[in-house]
Amino acid sequence: MKFDFIAIGDIVADAFIRLNTADIHTDEAKHRRELCVSYGDKIPYEFVKLIYAVGNSANAAVSASRLGLKSALVTNQGDDEIGKKNLGSLMRDKVATKYVISHPGIISNYHYVLWFEADRTILIKHEKYPYSLPEMEAPKWIYLSSLGENALKFHDVIKRFLSDHPLINLAFQPGTFQIKLGYEKIGGLYKRSKIFFCNKEEAQMILKTNESEPKKLMRMLKDLGPEVIVLTDGPAGAYAYNGRTAWFVPAYPDPAPPYERTGAGDAFASTVVAALGLGLPLEKALLWGPINSMSVVQKIGAQEGLLSREELEELLKDAPYGYKLKEI
Repeated sequence: MKFDFIAIGDIVADAFIRLNTADIHTDEAKHRRELCVSYGDKIPYEFVKLIYAVGNSANAAVSASRLGLKSALVTNQGDDEIGKKNLGSLMRDKVATKYVISHPGIISNYHYVLWFEADRTILIKHEKYPYSLPEMEAPKWIYLSSLGENALKFHDVIKRFLSDHPLINLAFQPGTFQIKLGYEKIGGLYKRSKIFFCNKEEAQMILKTNESEPKKLMRMLKDLGPEVIVLTDGPAGAYAYNGRTAWFVPAYPDPAPPYERTGAGDAFASTVVAALGLGLPLEKALLWGPINSMSVVQKIGAQEGLLSREELEELLKDAPYGYKLKEI
């Protein structure tokens, strides 16, 4: 089978721990908010929910599949009970698992999500897998996102595969460790990207700047090589720039206050890419993304709220008058 969409990145299981007692402290000097609990104390929680087969790339593969693309995931995991449940979850969402490698003697990635109010703080640990790229027919799109700290050489393998298949479109949504690697080490993937996604804070880290004006940040990112830049800003909306035109993309109105925000960025980015994969122009694809983000934050985890194409198009048809792109 030739796939429309192949996502590459680590797969994880998330344990959502719903906290009912915590404080939020704003560190003005560091421009960040901090989750605070009593040190050395017993902290009550409401419940725990374990969700399998998530992570940026797994979320993207599921999103693309639900929107109608032939989707697969290239990933590594352990040959353990969590790994088996990951596979079952992917198969239920019709994501091909032929490129999922389950390694004996290595455990699967398992993250803890401290969920307080509508947001979350995630305790992460990526296991050290022997990364390799399986033999596969070139898809229309490759979606590259979060990989572990020991995956530096694997990025070179991916870059060579893309060089050998120049017709593949690359969507790059760098994860935490890829951003820490820096442009100097994986800049070839920036240059090869058909479309590049990050949020404002990530852009500042990538560019090593305090600049906060979205249009200036996008121009600086464009200088790194991607064809299209998409810059997200949480509930405030998103921005896009193709080297000629810059747009503001509003958030789609929430039907109720967000329940839990995990996966909103993945939903946005993967939905834009899926829309492009379905043949839609960039301007319409950008209006698809916020709809899936809106739906995801109404549920627990990154995948439960992901929509089918029919559901998404119905919401787009019923969008309020002000829901449209604005050139900036």
